[in-house]
Amino acid sequence: MIPRYTRPEIGAVWTDQAKLDAWRDVEVAACEEMEGPTPDDLQAIRAATFTVEAVQERERVTDHDVAAFVDVLSASAGPSGRWIHYGLTSSDVLDTALAIQLRKAGAIVVAGAQEVAETLAAKAREHVHTVCVGRTHGVHAEPTTFGIKLAGFALEADRNAQRLAEAFDQVAVGALSGAVGTYAATSPEFEARVLARLELQAEPVSTQVIPRDRHAQLLQAISLAGAGLERLATEIRHLQRTEVREAEEPFRAGQKGSSAMPHKRNPITTERITGLARVLRGYAQAGVENVALWHERDISHSGAERVILPDATIALDYMQSLAVRVVGGLVVHEDRMRENLDITSGALFSQRLLLALIEGDAANGRAPMVRDDAYRIAQELAQRAWDTRTPLRQLAAADERCAGVDLDAVFDLGHYTRYADVIVGRLADAGL
Repeated sequence: MIPRYTRPEIGAVWTDQAKLDAWRDVEVAACEEMEGPTPDDLQAIRAATFTVEAVQERERVTDHDVAAFVDVLSASAGPSGRWIHYGLTSSDVLDTALAIQLRKAGAIVVAGAQEVAETLAAKAREHVHTVCVGRTHGVHAEPTTFGIKLAGFALEADRNAQRLAEAFDQVAVGALSGAVGTYAATSPEFEARVLARLELQAEPVSTQVIPRDRHAQLLQAISLAGAGLERLATEIRHLQRTEVREAEEPFRAGQKGSSAMPHKRNPITTERITGLARVLRGYAQAGVENVALWHERDISHSGAERVILPDATIALDYMQSLAVRVVGGLVVHEDRMRENLDITSGALFSQRLLLALIEGDAANGRAPMVRDDAYRIAQELAQRAWDTRTPLRQLAAADERCAGVDLDAVFDLGHYTRYADVIVGRLADAGL
């Protein structure tokens, strides 16, 4: 991932140095559980060093990265270096070390996902009674509250945090089963001891590689988390449109929205989240295609994974940080929300009028109506209100077909917000 989108903590997980450090951890742990090395051998092996530059120089000769690493590390250990990589195959080191890196990345990403959910939950509680219009198909539907809207995003974010935790957990497996996975040069007991040192679970049947459905599952979870962030970002982008302007992402002091138009305050952060979510979906697709390898292994997955696993975790970590910043600093225009409630001249109360006509009022001698008749009346009046900018309440009051309808009850916003506390309160059930 480009430096622009790489935060330092997770970027450090995926450097060449970090990768080779993980390889070394696997190699040393394996030597420590072998029967052959003496205490002096182990001391030399533990003291063995390498540099990224030395390994890269050796790889120019071997054209094989693990072999080059083993050559450099073994030479540093002197005669004791003969035990390094003894009985192992490259995938034993690569896949087990990758699990170590993914576990470290997962700790960062999952914590970030939880922060997104918590930030959304806090903002939802802040606006539990902030009335705004709910939209379907991009068109005004009925009133809701901004808190209810945000609570839905918070619970989705919480589900994504759980999915990510599960996905990182199931990919934290290693294997030291040797060529084609038969333990011909090792043993299941040896593998178990080494993986216990590395705090990893063992892959039950590893052929020669860890099955790639595990990595595909992780990339799918990352992609889905990205899609959730994109849904949030898309909502904020729509609400920030000039004609709507109900909410805006924070605009920092000194920031410029346009090089040509000084008045611009564009939703660039949420647009960036949207764009990166598309990248994550591409990585998920590549992860699925990596599942079908030839026989006990091939390396058609390798080149893609060197890109998609670091990039996907780095990109999601960055997107989550952006989402926390946007939601935490979100500018909410409550006055504009109330103004927008009125732009259809009360047409969005049409269902309340419909139900009142259907129900009737026996106490006041108003007979109930057949649903379709009531619907046509409410539809006619609501569309006339919207088209002519005449308040629906005024039209209903003047229409004899609505005589006796309690218009105060029909046009009471409280009917739409009466369960807001209950709905937003469900966040607590999820631990938010």
